[in-house]
Amino acid sequence: MPTINRREFSQLALALGASVRSFGGAVSIDDTLRTGIEKRKIPAVTAVVANDSKITYQGAFGTRDGASGMKVAPDSIFAIASMTKAVTSVAAMQLVEQGKLKLDEPVSTIVPEFAKLQVVDGYDAAGKPIMRAPRTPVTLKHLLTHTSGLCYDTWSGDMQRFEKAGGAVPSGVAPLPPLMFEPGTRWQYGYGADWSGRLVEIVSGQTLEQYFQSNILQPLGMRDTSFIVPADKFERLVSRYDRQPGGMLKEEPRVLPVPPAAYNGGGGLYSTSADYIKFTQMILRHGRAADGRPILQPKTVEQMSTNQIGALTAGKLKTYVPERSSEVDIQPGATEKWGLGFLINTTPYSGGRAAGSLAWAGIANTFYWIDPKRKLCAVIMMQFLPFVDKEAIGLLGDFERAVYATA
Repeated sequence: MPTINRREFSQLALALGASVRSFGGAVSIDDTLRTGIEKRKIPAVTAVVANDSKITYQGAFGTRDGASGMKVAPDSIFAIASMTKAVTSVAAMQLVEQGKLKLDEPVSTIVPEFAKLQVVDGYDAAGKPIMRAPRTPVTLKHLLTHTSGLCYDTWSGDMQRFEKAGGAVPSGVAPLPPLMFEPGTRWQYGYGADWSGRLVEIVSGQTLEQYFQSNILQPLGMRDTSFIVPADKFERLVSRYDRQPGGMLKEEPRVLPVPPAAYNGGGGLYSTSADYIKFTQMILRHGRAADGRPILQPKTVEQMSTNQIGALTAGKLKTYVPERSSEVDIQPGATEKWGLGFLINTTPYSGGRAAGSLAWAGIANTFYWIDPKRKLCAVIMMQFLPFVDKEAIGLLGDFERAVYATA
């Protein structure tokens, strides 16, 4: 009898799944994604929707790269960048549960160089930064909530000015930059998860890859999620594209990623939509894997899902590097908060997620949300810059509305 390889089987299963779903009314999600990437000229998209017990939709459209014409599937591999942060937050909170880390303890008790941190407190007449010691020490809670003062330069005018004045540009957790504001006084996206990951490594005695695999990824059955893409999975890796000044997307060379010299809790994971949905389902199940084993305690998930920044506002970002990111304001006119690792919307999306949902994204336009009130979670992955490109946000919104129209 004739045989088919894994890729052919995956495509056959996907096609059969689409046929079955057409009788259940969810085919409009297929139509939304298929016609959406054609209209918006997006090379590829994969998406999965689930409740706390099962997958309710999965789809994949477009091609892996421009040359091969190979179709993407739900197991196609994407660089998920800052979607790593939620995994790092779970790792840190596991250690908080064990008493090995404390949310309100100064980070300097574990990482001594934090005791030497200074705050940029203006600039002198020669344009050099004026430095002072912070009044409040940086804590793990500050790191997990992006209120530490450690800022990414892509969205921080303060960090841009510091670098132009000759300040060192961080790469992951080295060198440690100064604080751009007093800890706890502002929300500004930055290196908090990068350093949270370093705390996990120091306290656990493992690399972040080892810790993630042992304590989160393997227990959740996330077999395609790692900081490393092995050679035998390279055929599933999706090309990344960059928006050019004229509007066209330019494909970057598709090569096997070199294993990193160090692992970064702020970004660096590769994953699939079919894998990452398992992580979001765990949050929906109040911290339990599909087989019932605990990843987090329910009270920890509740803590992570609750506003932890008080009256501060999260989620709005002005770009200073437009080729990497557009202006970030996914829910214009609304106030958003931050938990311990998640963005929280305070008002419902029109035709979409309920208030109190959790979300974040990766810079190459990978997105997820978790809606506890509707017991629904979703992942959608694209692979191009800039972040929140208008076409990516357009497809995300269309997808979300289609999900809730068929839920």
